Amino acid sequence: MNRLRTASLRRRVTVSSVLVLTVVVLLLAVFTDVLFAAQSNREMRASLLERTRLAEQLARRGAGPRELVMRIESATVKVRLTTPAGEVFGHAEPPDPQPPVGQLYRSGDDLVSVRRLPSGAELVLVADGGPVTNAQRRLRRLLVIVGLFAIGIAAFVLTGTVRLALAPLDSMTALAKSITRGDRGRRLAPDRPNTELGRAARAFDEMLDALEGTERQARQAEALARHAESVARASEGRTRRFVADAAHELRTPIAGVQAAAEAVLQAGTQAGPGERERLHLLLIREARRAGRLVEDLLSLARIDAGLELHREPVDLLALAVAAVERTRLLAPALTIEVAGDPVLVPADPERIAQVLANLLDNARRHTPDGGRVGVRVTRSGGVAELTVTDTGPGVPPADRERIFDRLVRLDRSRARADGSDGAGLGLAIARGIARAHGGDLRCTDPAPPWPGARFTLALPVPPDPLALGELQFHLRN
Repeated sequence: MNRLRTASLRRRVTVSSVLVLTVVVLLLAVFTDVLFAAQSNREMRASLLERTRLAEQLARRGAGPRELVMRIESATVKVRLTTPAGEVFGHAEPPDPQPPVGQLYRSGDDLVSVRRLPSGAELVLVADGGPVTNAQRRLRRLLVIVGLFAIGIAAFVLTGTVRLALAPLDSMTALAKSITRGDRGRRLAPDRPNTELGRAARAFDEMLDALEGTERQARQAEALARHAESVARASEGRTRRFVADAAHELRTPIAGVQAAAEAVLQAGTQAGPGERERLHLLLIREARRAGRLVEDLLSLARIDAGLELHREPVDLLALAVAAVERTRLLAPALTIEVAGDPVLVPADPERIAQVLANLLDNARRHTPDGGRVGVRVTRSGGVAELTVTDTGPGVPPADRERIFDRLVRLDRSRARADGSDGAGLGLAIARGIARAHGGDLRCTDPAPPWPGARFTLALPVPPDPLALGELQFHLRN
């Protein structure tokens, strides 16, 4: 793995900038020095050439040696004039060695020119280079001082400038530290996402979004796992309680069947016809009770596995009338009323009839003789409601939801004295069927003149008759 080099970026940028500036200043100083030297040499050559032309002009006019030397010599140019007779005029030192006539050459800092005048005299001109050399030295010292000062000032300014330029990196670092401390949700939000720092900040924000999204998904997955575990534990607990309660409920009718069978066997032929008939009726009743309980358990298992429904348009009022006629035969001591308007719903008629039978059986068992049971069918918007009420003892508000749990029965004193109190599965089955149809079954507050229990079955209704007609046509074909 290649390790990232993490030297101080601020120091690296500052040092690199100072080094670049130093090289630039050095090159500028060298260029200035070379340019100054070249310009000085050019001026000295031009001065010597001008003096030489002046000497030649004076010699042609017949100027004497002294006049010629006096006219040509200056503070920076010395003259040495040697006549053909060997006389020497001027203050310049004789050249050593003797240079070729007509050429310029450098002697130390000086520039020397040797010419032959028309009169035959030899003219030596010496341009003093000392002032130029001194000026060049002063220029070099000045360049060094100015360069060092400029580099120092630049280093000082660059330190602050680089710190200011790299401030966004400090913001990124501060944000990363705050996130590690738990301060989530903050972002850099660069104002210019197309620059180098902007792209880095945008990538940093995207990384944070991805990390927080992953963390959020992990928390959600963990929460779902905990919820699923709790649901699984609760389901397992309910299953265990249900199995135990079902076994307990089955034990009673099975024990009754066993006892009745043993009594029939023990009585044999010695028992009278009346006694044998009583034992046979007891055996049949306990067997039916066990069969009814097994059938209810199978219904609950089908609901849990996903109840298969055979939907068709069903008239709730007609279904209620048929269920009421059956209940009147079973409970002639009760007054059972049915009212309402015809309402068509897409439902499984056998399952809805099972719900009505459970509700009416529940009302019949808990309504004393001479009491009343009412069934009413209404429609409110897109919901059809079938309400079953009675004049029995009713259901306490605290138990109106609990009675829909499986194998739950309230105080047995509320049941009729005929022993047909059931196993506590009818309401659970009825609610399961209602919800399989997309509706619900609730125990609501009683309303005058019905002080007892009040159960309301709600089923969805298509928004218009055409939709129901299309459903009917589809089911028939």
